[in-house]
Amino acid sequence: MLITGEAPKPVYTLAQQNAIHQAQSYLDYSGFSRVGLIDQVEYEGHATEEATFGADWNAEAAEKAASHLGYSSFSRQGLYDQLAFEGFTDAEIQFGLAAVGY
Repeated sequence: MLITGEAPKPVYTLAQQNAIHQAQSYLDYSGFSRVGLIDQVEYEGHATEEATFGADWNAEAAEKAASHLGYSSFSRQGLYDQLAFEGFTDAEIQFGLAAVGY
């Protein structure tokens, strides 16, 4: 049996919509790890469940790596350690390092 159609769009509460908008504003400004973004959105007063949503964390790691290299020199290990400190996972860091040429 073939079923076609679009999946229903999620329904968000007003608080979730505001948290998503706040998080997207931060992502538009700079790269964030998942943990770093959640911490920032929670700092703004949103509950954890409001602060969590999907993003391309590999792309964020690449953006953050490029940003760091834009203002300072880093060895591969130094940049790895910086991204780990900021909360990126090993896989995200490896992607970010490869994206900037390491």
